[in-house]
Amino acid sequence: MSTEKPSILKVLFLTARPKTLGASIAPVIMGTAIAIRDGHFHAISAVCALFGAILIQILSNYANDYFDFLKGADREDRVGPTRATSAGWLTPKQMQFALAVIVLASLVPGCYLIYRGGLPILIIGAVSLILAFAYTAGPIPLGYLGLGDLFVFIFFGPVAVMGTEYVQSFQFSLHGLLAGISAGCFSVAILTVNNYRDVESDILVGKRTLAVRFGKRFAQIEYITMLLVSVIIVPSLLAFKEYGKMKILFLMVLIIPSIFLIRSMLRLKGSELNLLLANTAKLLLVYSILFSVLWII
Repeated sequence: MSTEKPSILKVLFLTARPKTLGASIAPVIMGTAIAIRDGHFHAISAVCALFGAILIQILSNYANDYFDFLKGADREDRVGPTRATSAGWLTPKQMQFALAVIVLASLVPGCYLIYRGGLPILIIGAVSLILAFAYTAGPIPLGYLGLGDLFVFIFFGPVAVMGTEYVQSFQFSLHGLLAGISAGCFSVAILTVNNYRDVESDILVGKRTLAVRFGKRFAQIEYITMLLVSVIIVPSLLAFKEYGKMKILFLMVLIIPSIFLIRSMLRLKGSELNLLLANTAKLLLVYSILFSVLWII
């Protein structure tokens, strides 16, 4: 763990985990592509959905940093990125202030989206805010019970894609659901790398992720399954549903980089997995862009 203290702005930037923010950006790109193809593109809603999703993920990352510190979950032998509060880079009060600022900032795009989308968006926004804290905070933190994978899949997948689609078109679609499944699986894969890397330290602090509950081999299988569902099964289902969209099968070309990521998951250990985590997030972004191009043209 580094002993050099960066500037506060750099600490806040690093604590936002910028290399993983593709998990919130990608589903908005995909949901917007679906709205464009259906003739319902609404620029202001798309921009607000993008910034709202990013801020919610940053809020979750800040909350994880703070509440894991309170629970004593971040040990000195941690192999993941340095946690700001545990390292003394930010005081607990500074992190509390940062959390409050992000909550208030998220209300700006959120209020517009609620104005446009009504009750469904209000429910999505409220639950997303609650879960951003509930992952590590409260008497039953989801991440400590092995429920993180489920909620990451739902809210970084179908909810994010279909919510973005809805605020622009005022409708939900089956292809939006399928696209959301692929985004959600990718986000679970990112989380799986994180949990796989931290198995030993999580066991010591009582954090019962799926990797802890079922073992490292399970985590490897989970990671492989999530990638294969995204790059093979979902494109196949989309092509079957939309006969005029057979070009969506070109998404399967991403099986090539996926194989390299899978090899890394099976071979790398400890801090080496930080690069795999970042590369999985990058592949999700590439997937979302390629999906969008193929779906629109």
